[in-house]
Amino acid sequence: MNNRYQILTRGMTALLALSMVGLMSCKTEAEAQASAKSESSEETAVAKPTGSVTQAQAEENIRKSLTGANDRLQIRNIKPSVLPGIYEVQIMGRGIIYMEQSGEYFIDGRLLQIQGKEIVNVTDQAMVGVRKDLLATVKKEDAIVFAPKGEVKASISVFTDVDCGYCQKLHREVPALNDMGIEVRYLAYPRAGIGSNSYKKIVSAWCSDDPQTALTTLKNRQEIAINECEGNPVAAEYELGQQMGVTGTPAIVLNSGELIPGYMPAKNLAERIGVETGS
Repeated sequence: MNNRYQILTRGMTALLALSMVGLMSCKTEAEAQASAKSESSEETAVAKPTGSVTQAQAEENIRKSLTGANDRLQIRNIKPSVLPGIYEVQIMGRGIIYMEQSGEYFIDGRLLQIQGKEIVNVTDQAMVGVRKDLLATVKKEDAIVFAPKGEVKASISVFTDVDCGYCQKLHREVPALNDMGIEVRYLAYPRAGIGSNSYKKIVSAWCSDDPQTALTTLKNRQEIAINECEGNPVAAEYELGQQMGVTGTPAIVLNSGELIPGYMPAKNLAERIGVETGS
């Protein structure tokens, strides 16, 4: 019998169901249950607001924590996420991270939600709204626009870099896009950063008397005269791209706020945005 009880005692963490176990066994079970309950309560406390932290206090905690860790971080917005006690933090050049209300812990990655048999990317949905709002602030005259000769059936905004191979490849598709009624609005995104050679080249295109021709010349890997005019929008558009979560070029942004990263053939792109290709 002693051996039997010893075996049962060793297995107590997996199954404590025998009423003949002695007082010590019952005490161990009670302690295990209390411990489990305590751990569950702690987990719940992390997941749910305690009520003692207001949204304003949580935002202050998060800002203080992030800027304390890196004073160069630019926080665009903080708001409650769909998870209790967790805040959605939009950081320029980083997109969205998730941070709990004390500001001590954060998650850098996508937030996914199970809806029946579907997996929804909550993070991307949030960025869609951000990009749509930001895109609405862009003046058409600040873009280099390649418009169809006839009806404009759709328009796309493309963050571009003149030294990017796939940007050059996409630019060769622009006539085909125009033929299908798609307007292409170029926004500047010199990947090497402000002040780089790529920056100076793309600024020169924006400052040219004929921006379309200048941009095409650069994308054909030919040179144009350097012309850095005052008031050009290149730096502002580069910053805008960072706010939208652009990390490479080309980056195609639809009016809906959807981001299509990278190159896509004209026919595929037209189908993606719902424009008939005629074939």
